[in-house]
Amino acid sequence: MAQFTVTLVTSKVALTGPITAIFHPKTMLREFSAGALVLRHMQKQWWVAVIEPGREGEPEDRRDVAALPKGNIDAGEKPPDTALREVLEETGLRTTLIAKLGDVKYVYVRKWAGNEKVFKVVSFFLTKYQSGEIGDITEDMKHEVRRAYWMPLSDAPAKLSYNGERQMAEKALEYISANPEKLK
Repeated sequence: MAQFTVTLVTSKVALTGPITAIFHPKTMLREFSAGALVLRHMQKQWWVAVIEPGREGEPEDRRDVAALPKGNIDAGEKPPDTALREVLEETGLRTTLIAKLGDVKYVYVRKWAGNEKVFKVVSFFLTKYQSGEIGDITEDMKHEVRRAYWMPLSDAPAKLSYNGERQMAEKALEYISANPEKLK
C-alpha cells in the first residue's frame, strides 16, 4: 500500500506519493498565484512591464504571448510578497506596492500531467517601478521568461494575451484616473 504525507500549509495541502490514488477523478486541484502590473511613467505616458513566457523550443502557440509577471505563492508567503518577488525574478525590476487590482479565476488543463484540471486563482497587484533594468534576469529564470519589455499601458487592454490580465490593465487605467496623487 502507498504511503502519503499530508501537510496543511496556509490552506494548501502538500502531498507526497502517487496523488492519483487519493483524488477522485472529478475532484479538481487548486493553485494560488500572485502577480503584478508594474507601472512606470516615461515619455509623458504610463508603461507596463510585460513578459513573453517560455523558452526556445516550446510550441509555436507560446510565442508572442504578452503576459504580466506572476507565479505560485510559496509556503508561508503572502500574495503581495509573491507579486513583488515574481516581478523581480521575471523582469529584473524592483517595485513598490500600490494597491490590489483584483483576482483572476480560471480552469486550465495540465497537459504535461495526465490532463488534470486545475482551478487557479491569481491575485494581481498594482505596483510602481523603483529601480532595475527590464529584462535583466538570471540565467535560471530564462527557462520561464523568453523576454521582458515595456508596453504602453494604453495598449495593454488590447495587446495582453489573457482576458483576465486585459481586465487588470483596464483596472489600472481606472485607478490612475481616480488616484493620480498616489502615483507621484
